[in-house]
Amino acid sequence: MEWDWNFVWEIMPTLIQGVKITILATLLGSVLAAIVGLGIALARRSPNKALSRTVGWAAEFIRGTPLLVQLYFIFYVLPDIGILLPPLVAGVIGLGLHYGTYTAEVYRAGIDNVPRGQWEAAKACNLSASQTWTHIIVPQAIPPMIPALANYFIAMFKETPLLSAITVLELMNQAKSVANTYYRYIEPITLVGAFFLVISLFSVVLLRWLERRYGKIER
Repeated sequence: MEWDWNFVWEIMPTLIQGVKITILATLLGSVLAAIVGLGIALARRSPNKALSRTVGWAAEFIRGTPLLVQLYFIFYVLPDIGILLPPLVAGVIGLGLHYGTYTAEVYRAGIDNVPRGQWEAAKACNLSASQTWTHIIVPQAIPPMIPALANYFIAMFKETPLLSAITVLELMNQAKSVANTYYRYIEPITLVGAFFLVISLFSVVLLRWLERRYGKIER
């Protein structure tokens, strides 16, 4: 089968729509993962042992099961108990929860990396807990986390084709639809690979800049 440029330009608008959904799912999933990860990290540091262990076990369970299984559970099983979610919402929740368990470890490592002397100095200065976190801990903990968090968000972007399993019209699903309609696979599937490659390379360049800019901080 020969490459058909006319067919490429014909299907390009459909694939572009898929790219938009893919990027939207990644961005929303990244925000949710950042929030969930922070919540898990703080819960794991809680003096309440029951809370800490329960959250830890839940995070390990999510990390230990495939993302595809979690997406199926959210989209196909939850409706059996009355929780019906739109495909994109279910996909974003699945991505956010799954990667939130990984970003939690990044947060935990970043917080633990702050020297103990900084905590003691804040206590000696009679700073409140909120002031300690806002002015002492967070400014030192966040910058080293950024490259690791960015890596997870790039990985999330590459896993968005799994959302096609729950009928989200992201890039891969749009490409399969076009291919099945016209019985031509070489152009749409190749273009999917090209889109993911270009966007991933751009993300890697951005990641390298973040590493140079925020990878090291003065103590």
